[in-house]
Amino acid sequence: MQPKPNVVHLPVYQPGKPVEDVKRELGLAEVIKLASNENPFGASPKAKEAIAREVQNISIYPDGAAVELTAAVARRYGVNPDQIIFGAGSDEIILMIARAYLRPGDETVMAASTFPQYKHNAEIENAVIIEVPLKEGTHDLYGMLAKVTDKTRIVWVCNPNNPTGTIVTKDELEWFLSKVPSSVMVVLDEAYCEYIDDPAYPDGLEVLNKYPNVVVLRTFSKIYGLASLRIGYGIGRADVIRAINQVREPFNTSRFGQAAALAALEDQAFVEECRRINREGLLTLKAAFDRLGLDAFPAYGNFIMVDVGRPGAEVFDAMLRKGIIVRAGHKGYPNHIRITVGSPEQNLKVIAALEAVLQEAKV
Repeated sequence: MQPKPNVVHLPVYQPGKPVEDVKRELGLAEVIKLASNENPFGASPKAKEAIAREVQNISIYPDGAAVELTAAVARRYGVNPDQIIFGAGSDEIILMIARAYLRPGDETVMAASTFPQYKHNAEIENAVIIEVPLKEGTHDLYGMLAKVTDKTRIVWVCNPNNPTGTIVTKDELEWFLSKVPSSVMVVLDEAYCEYIDDPAYPDGLEVLNKYPNVVVLRTFSKIYGLASLRIGYGIGRADVIRAINQVREPFNTSRFGQAAALAALEDQAFVEECRRINREGLLTLKAAFDRLGLDAFPAYGNFIMVDVGRPGAEVFDAMLRKGIIVRAGHKGYPNHIRITVGSPEQNLKVIAALEAVLQEAKV
């Protein structure tokens, strides 16, 4: 038996190293994981209560169309329910978009260093990948527009970009969308948008009203703290969402995920508090990097990417031995590491560990 030739070379996604594995391998009592951009404060108590209530329904299939949750999201954002599709994280929405819209030989444009699932799923569909290098860690929209041809089907814009944490501004995005042909889908991945309060940051739902070729991706995995429940969503024009729905697997989101997301959506006080503490954490980390003479990209989500001045993989290993898990190995940025913003206590520990690692390297 042989798999499709275009998938045999694909890398398997590597998640952040599990805490328990590190504890066992290195014999450490405490390990802090700041590698996967998870919410260090967990989820809303209301979401946890909703999960507990759903235990009695564990033998019953979930609502395949997530009707109640879809209605709640539609009310919150002022769109129609038929403009929304749910998936097992926004990752699955990416998969479904690629499955529904990319044919072998179609071209798709993306940044050269961005969320890897765009490229991964496009390759599965045998599409032609056009990667455009970032400029100072930010999407080069001018360069991306120059790569759009009559073969282009989808352009992916991760905003803020993962892994660099930078944003495309309102003005930049407006210019770009005004130039992209209406026949080309533009996917705006806004997984971290709830962390941002900068007025320069665009609201994808606002541009969707003007540009019907836009699809916006969001998730409950980040600020809502429901990463393990795998629930994200896409918002677009009704006919586009209908096409994506045609390739969706039945019952693709769980009862637990739907119930928790519905309750989490109603607890915006929790979201605001997470946003406030995250903002303070970014300031703490940036101040430490400045003191250490390290350059970091402007950060807008719940993570920051910093140039440590030496191979990032070496710094990753050294910090791992101190019980701190970060992320390294990002394409085009061999001397950078990405650090998730943790709790105030975790942030201080990661700063101390990084400072110690850099000092040891000088000896």
